[in-house]
Amino acid sequence: MEKKLVVPHKQKINSDQIFKLGATIAGTFVLAVIVLMVFQLIFESYPIWEKEGLSFVIGTDWNAVEGRESFGALPYILGTLTTAALAMVIGVPLSIGIAMFVSDAPPRIGAPLGFLVELLAAVPSIIYGLWGLYVFREYFKDFIETPLHSAFGDSIWLFSGTPFGLDIFTASIILAIMIIPTVSSVAREVMKAVPQQQKEAAYMLGATKWEMFKLAIFPYSKTGLIGASILGLGRAVGETMAVTMLIGNATGASAIPSSLFKPSQTMSSIIANEFVEASPAGLHLPALIGVGLILLGIAVCINVVAHLLVTRMLKVKEGAINN
Repeated sequence: MEKKLVVPHKQKINSDQIFKLGATIAGTFVLAVIVLMVFQLIFESYPIWEKEGLSFVIGTDWNAVEGRESFGALPYILGTLTTAALAMVIGVPLSIGIAMFVSDAPPRIGAPLGFLVELLAAVPSIIYGLWGLYVFREYFKDFIETPLHSAFGDSIWLFSGTPFGLDIFTASIILAIMIIPTVSSVAREVMKAVPQQQKEAAYMLGATKWEMFKLAIFPYSKTGLIGASILGLGRAVGETMAVTMLIGNATGASAIPSSLFKPSQTMSSIIANEFVEASPAGLHLPALIGVGLILLGIAVCINVVAHLLVTRMLKVKEGAINN
């Protein structure tokens, strides 16, 4: 007769308590790190907020000369949002297309291709920057930017300016390439999670492959695809080295994006370029830390909005299922 192993009730309670304590400590640690980070950024950047106030956010002047110091972060905020938006417009459709192909391809093709796409995520951003600076930039300038400027430069303001290869357009293309591994990998896993019965039902109704994706996969994986896109947006907003090497690094009002072929700068790149030479005695260092605080605020807002959007979509889906 087999003996049953009986776990004492007291031991089970202790295990649950240990697990609960560990989970609480982990959650509190993450929250504490975020709070300390925000507090430190506010404390270190207080002098610039005291002097400039709201004009630091909406101002366009950037002068670090001692005695004539004036700082405005608006050009770098616009540069960050512009490059991230262009990267999303270019990178997200490509990523979803790659995910569609890999998720529906035969294993002997899809598995190696998926591995290669994921391998791109392991490439350091400095490598993307070097490749973009010494290889991609010249070809892109000669075969894309110059023809676009010749055809539309006089009539469309987006293509005005002199193509040089170190501008918003080039930096956005490199950013789009960098977010493809993240977005496509998550999107592929979300699409693979769709029940096979839904795909087969669409085919049985006479749907083509595109109609199967449209009717069976996209509605089921919509929230996951939005989450994948938000992950890519987070990387695009916070990317530093590759953008610093390719965006042209203009300062002040000249960094305001007014053309795809115009040099600009992002919040990350201005910090990377000037942090080493910033003097702690003046307002230069507090201004850079203030830019970092704005960048953190934008990143948090993006994630909060994405979370609310996904939650709302899930509620709508549940309501539709219940009805």
